[in-house]
Amino acid sequence: MPFPPEPMMPPPPLHGQGRLPLQGLSLLIVDDSRFTCDALRLILQRAGARLRRAESLEIARLHLAFRRPDLAIIDLGLPDGRGEDLIAELAAEGLPVLGLSGDPDGREAALDAGATEFLEKPLGSAAALVRLIRQLASGAGPVEKGDDTPAPLGDPLALRDDLVRAASLITAPGDTAYAKGFLRSLARAAGDVALQAAVEETHTAFDRAKLARMIENRLAALSSLA
Repeated sequence: MPFPPEPMMPPPPLHGQGRLPLQGLSLLIVDDSRFTCDALRLILQRAGARLRRAESLEIARLHLAFRRPDLAIIDLGLPDGRGEDLIAELAAEGLPVLGLSGDPDGREAALDAGATEFLEKPLGSAAALVRLIRQLASGAGPVEKGDDTPAPLGDPLALRDDLVRAASLITAPGDTAYAKGFLRSLARAAGDVALQAAVEETHTAFDRAKLARMIENRLAALSSLA
């Protein structure tokens, strides 16, 4: 699905240049977290890139069947499989790919699959990410260094939606590996150290119930944004 349009009055171009550094480039973001995708949108769309988002491997492949992007950013943990599989497919076609994960150990898996580089959640410098994508996707030289300020966080409403989804996943019967991976990645992206630690300590049904209560508390704190 495409991202929503930018506001009527976008902020000034990055790096103080007349031409936006990613102008004319088409990027595909494959990630099941609205919060992470919104943070990427704030950086990349405002740098001039055209963005499309897929929440799963299936939707990503539908996008790719009709339009080839200049670069793909692919999360490793997806609801219908591993991002490494899609990374390997696109790398074999010569498309530059950035692997993405909230697990630092995902770097080796992403690079082994053929990713050109790896991004760890939470995102680091916004300007550094723009420079990296510009070089990989266009082959152009680096843009002016600019101010390496930290990347912005995503929309709190997107965080709320992700937490609602995480709550339903963590209390569902069956294997919780995907649910824990989703919530761990979300906690890292949001800078929620306590929630991340709680995910790591979740092993039993009782632990899952405690984790669900933590999520409920965070949702209550965000309820004023509804």
